[in-house]
Amino acid sequence: MEVIEITDARGAIATGPWLERAEAVHRQLRTGRMVVAAEGDAVRGLAVWRVHENTANGVHLYVDDLVAGEGQRSRGVGHVLMQWLEHRARELSCVSLVLDSGTQRTRAHRFYFREGMVVVCFNFQKDLACAG
Repeated sequence: MEVIEITDARGAIATGPWLERAEAVHRQLRTGRMVVAAEGDAVRGLAVWRVHENTANGVHLYVDDLVAGEGQRSRGVGHVLMQWLEHRARELSCVSLVLDSGTQRTRAHRFYFREGMVVVCFNFQKDLACAG
């Protein structure tokens, strides 16, 4: 067995065929449904989502991943995806559209606020890494 680096030190794709082959295994981790925003044959952005239910939100459409490609940000790609996700959530009788975003992602937060999203709770975490 060998380990193959699919991306180089900068994160650029170094071995494209292996990336395609790896997708099926990666989808075992990210099992949600995926949609892409496309222009012609070019993928401009994507979203991975699932319908989920919990006590805090009820039945909601949860967005695991939302990304616009480099060079596509601030060009309406995210807006198109958010509109599609909201429409699908309504079709599925979800009570809300939910996503999590790290506190450092202030540019993304401005986008979410423009899209009509609000902060409804804090997510607390305690690092349990043991010293020594």
